[in-house]
Amino acid sequence: MEVDARGLRCPLPIIRLAAVAKLAVPGTVVTVLSTDPAAEPDIAAWCRMRDAELVDQEWTADESGRYLRSAVKVSRRG
Repeated sequence: MEVDARGLRCPLPIIRLAAVAKLAVPGTVVTVLSTDPAAEPDIAAWCRMRDAELVDQEWTADESGRYLRSAVKVSRRG
């Protein structure tokens, strides 16, 4: 599953991640794409609060610009 939150500011990337995670089966990896620098610590904090695993988090770039790619493994719904 993927959440494309590029161009959205805090708290929208987290709100979108939470909405997708609520629908996901435990064990699903959700990839979040974001251009907001606040998303990096926010996603890590959300994982700690929701007992989810932050699998990977890295800044990358393509023709559209620089963005954060975060992989989150959902461990429970909600």
